[in-house]
Amino acid sequence: MVGKTKSWVGWREWVALPELCIDSIKAKIDTGARSSALHAFKLEKFEEDGRLRVRFSVHPLQDRNDKAIVCVADVIDERWVSDSGGHREWRVVIRTPVQVGKRAWPIEITLTNRSSMSFRMLMGRTALQGLLVDPEASYLLKKTAAPPRPRDNKSDIKIKSPKGKGKATKSE
Repeated sequence: MVGKTKSWVGWREWVALPELCIDSIKAKIDTGARSSALHAFKLEKFEEDGRLRVRFSVHPLQDRNDKAIVCVADVIDERWVSDSGGHREWRVVIRTPVQVGKRAWPIEITLTNRSSMSFRMLMGRTALQGLLVDPEASYLLKKTAAPPRPRDNKSDIKIKSPKGKGKATKSE
């Protein structure tokens, strides 16, 4: 990356997935993993306007199941993914922007149940463009809130993301 400043991150950071209405989620920064993964459950694939989409729920806070966010995104692929234990799983793949500190860029994320894992999100090396990882540090970047979203008159937040790429419902 000639001419661009790289940001230092720790082995774990707070990130946001604004198009999925996830304002903050702890992510493990894992250079040993190729792909990124997001904790997801209740996956339901469907077709809308000729596009394959997926509706899924996320518990963004570790060890808490009282807060769930329902997300919708385009399916860009489905593929076999091997976890660190060598187990293979067929996963849905989506593309959505990730925000780390003040920077945001689109990444591919596989959807899988990570409820037994220490982190609800894993950022693999293909998503780490422009980042340098300090394996001895944690939370080097300030937690940056995703841009504000319009609220309706109900207790839930319902948003259609820009360019029709996804929508989400946030409920507590």
